[in-house]
Amino acid sequence: MRADDPTATAAKPIRRVVIAGGGTAGWMVAAALSKTLGKLLDIKLVESDEISTVGVGEATIPTLVTFHRLLDINEQEFMAATQATFKLGISFENWRDVDRDYIHSFGVTGKDHWTAGFQHFWLEGHERGLASDYGDYCLELRAARADRFAHLPRGGMNYAFHMDAGLYARFLRRFSEGFGVQRVEGKIVSVQTDDSGTQIRSLRLESGVELEGDLFIDCTGFRALLIGQTLGVEYEDWSQWLHCDRAVAVQTASVGPAVPYTRSIARDAGWQWRIPLQHRVGNGLVYSSRHLNDETATRTLLGNLEGEVLTPPRVIRFQPGQRRQTWRGNCVAIGLASGFLEPIESTSIHLIQRGIVRLMQMFPAAGINQVDVDEYNQQTRAEIEHIRDFIILHYHVTDRQDTAFWRGCREMDVPASLRHRIDLFRESARVFRIPNELFAENSWIQVMLGQGIVPRQHHPVAELMGDAELSSFLGGIRSGIEKTVRQLPSHQAYVEQYCRRPGTVAATT
Repeated sequence: MRADDPTATAAKPIRRVVIAGGGTAGWMVAAALSKTLGKLLDIKLVESDEISTVGVGEATIPTLVTFHRLLDINEQEFMAATQATFKLGISFENWRDVDRDYIHSFGVTGKDHWTAGFQHFWLEGHERGLASDYGDYCLELRAARADRFAHLPRGGMNYAFHMDAGLYARFLRRFSEGFGVQRVEGKIVSVQTDDSGTQIRSLRLESGVELEGDLFIDCTGFRALLIGQTLGVEYEDWSQWLHCDRAVAVQTASVGPAVPYTRSIARDAGWQWRIPLQHRVGNGLVYSSRHLNDETATRTLLGNLEGEVLTPPRVIRFQPGQRRQTWRGNCVAIGLASGFLEPIESTSIHLIQRGIVRLMQMFPAAGINQVDVDEYNQQTRAEIEHIRDFIILHYHVTDRQDTAFWRGCREMDVPASLRHRIDLFRESARVFRIPNELFAENSWIQVMLGQGIVPRQHHPVAELMGDAELSSFLGGIRSGIEKTVRQLPSHQAYVEQYCRRPGTVAATT
């Protein structure tokens, strides 16, 4: 603890944890804490039935599979309870240019050599006319295009989920309460601090109940009631790079089998998502309010839907960015209270999960130490900045010049960290993963190639292979993938036999 730090506390053992807010973030925190430390802690979660949640994270990434395994959550029970389907990647449509599409999959593409990644051999094969599309050498991508899925031995298929966020929160509530979490119904009307104003003492509810705690988790969404409004942690605005600051969302009835990927369809001033669940489809339009007003955005979304509209359109306003600190004093912000980028790469739940895992690794059982707080904040910032750069990449590297929105994305200055990655790949086809970074080399390669970057050169080791050897190498990978994909059942059929909730009607073509 630094003596000159006004937010530092004396080493007071942490026994009472109060989670402010439910939803996906709150109940994920409750599930992890109660499953691992529930016997040592008194955990209370306060939420109000009158306050709606944003419901982020209906599309996820493979790290959620790991999270569930850590908590011993049965996958079939989870999927049935949340009406989930499988996800193998994201289809980016019209992003590079109108009618130019590609898929960013969760898999590994090809086979690397110790001197160079597979992309160098693919580029050499492409120059000689021996290689087909880069995606043909990735199992998950080919399976996504064929609408097929199955669990394979030894984790041979990387996947995530599409799920109903509201049902997920209910599922985790039941799970958490089974490990002793106490849910308190009520609205938080004030937050009480100590005399210095740097430590939270209690939450006062509309009913008059006062909840005291040693550690408070702020899951109050964009309001950031604890970390922002009470403790005054500033918000860092990233809208100079991420121009979208609105979303309008609706749900529609399913009109056919669920595909095993999220659709991301670029529009004139943003993009539209389609997320297929077992019982419905989630839809939304993410857009820039500088280029599109809410009424026009709503009309644009409603004019590009399939199936009966089940819910009224709901506009969500957000500011892309991050809290300058996500842990201050005895308060940790997780979820939207800590910051928000946008849902393009389905990272919202991942960032919730990472905040939870990081907190578990640094849990201050014996008392809060400022060095732990500083390390937590540093790691959080580094992680989200890497994700921020990956998301900016999608907008900035594009051939689209048909609207003011896309011209602005092409012409904007980007962070130096992203500029270096783009230049490195464009000049040499090289990608290097930063330690603990979410997106691995293949993700960067798929998106940079998909968005139209053509490397000027590649590693000379690939040039040493003769035509016959290179053709055999590339062809062997492709044919092995094709054989596996042919043996997979359809995604819809697999979901129905694996995890369809009793009473739901199977989709038909």
